[in-house]
Amino acid sequence: MPTPTPAAAPAASGARSALDVLAAGAVVPAHPLALDADRRLDERRQRALTRYYLASGAGGVAVGVHTTQFEIREPSVGLLRPVLESAADIVREHDADRPAGAPPVVKVAGACGYTNQAVAEAELAASLGYDAVLLSPAVPGADEAGLLDRTRAVGEVLPVIGFYLQDAVGGRHLSPAYWRALADIPSVVAVKTAPFDRYRTAEVIAAVAASDRADEVALYTGNDDAIIQDLLTPYRTARGQRWFAGGLLGQWAVWTHAAVRLLQEIRAARAGDHALTVDLLRRAPQLSEANAAVFDVRYGFRGCIPGVHEVLRAQGLLAGTWCLDADERLSPGQAEEIARVAAAYPWLTDDDFVREHLDDWLR
Repeated sequence: MPTPTPAAAPAASGARSALDVLAAGAVVPAHPLALDADRRLDERRQRALTRYYLASGAGGVAVGVHTTQFEIREPSVGLLRPVLESAADIVREHDADRPAGAPPVVKVAGACGYTNQAVAEAELAASLGYDAVLLSPAVPGADEAGLLDRTRAVGEVLPVIGFYLQDAVGGRHLSPAYWRALADIPSVVAVKTAPFDRYRTAEVIAAVAASDRADEVALYTGNDDAIIQDLLTPYRTARGQRWFAGGLLGQWAVWTHAAVRLLQEIRAARAGDHALTVDLLRRAPQLSEANAAVFDVRYGFRGCIPGVHEVLRAQGLLAGTWCLDADERLSPGQAEEIARVAAAYPWLTDDDFVREHLDDWLR
């Protein structure tokens, strides 16, 4: 496996923990689910995907999240433990081989449902060596106070990453007061802001900045439609300037090697490279256009997960675009639109990198 340069901030002296990596900022792909034509887990390709992300230089992986398909939790499917275990095994193998002083990979497990389910999923993740829980807010009937109580309960098991989920895939509006209260919870280490809404994104930034724990809570973009814009924007608050540390993104589940390079460029631009800043702003709409194709914006995100699968299928990492739900498939013209943006914006892609190492990852 190639040894990439991880897209994490330069290490301070001494050993770094996974939570240090998360705080510094990293590329964290939302890990897909590899299935065969019978919609059973394709273990070889599932492990190959994790190897791909690590070889690309991702600073972490998020497993059991929306991109992994929430249906893995259904008793008739029973894939939550296998997919969490698979990724943890590959990360452990990777970390064992890393050079002395290299940062560890952050292992993030998705958790959802009411408090008992979310706590049980966090306990499973903890038993497998995960570092943090991305806690879905999609809980029917729960008010903000209930969501905060659930966060406290899960936080007794593992550190928590708060999550602002867009309405189109089950999210809802959450007040600035909620986000400030969430940031005040000692176990909360980051917030993934993914409402796909500039107003709501700004509310989260201001609310976290107003918390007494503002310096302890990292901001992660989940706005796949505005990745460069989020990461390149300094936000002025009453407590000073805030940046998004990194991204935990379904978009970064594809073309990940290029995403790592992108975050490195963004850091250089933040450090004062004006020409690079202008070039990144020029490219920002191109990435948003590519995300519109992958996430199937034209059809209301219906083909979001199959779109991610289609990119990976075209590269040979997946055998097909199958999802657990047989009705979840590519929308008309979506594959062609994905191919078009990949050809139009080659800086976004990493086909040569995948081609060079695919056999090794599939071993």
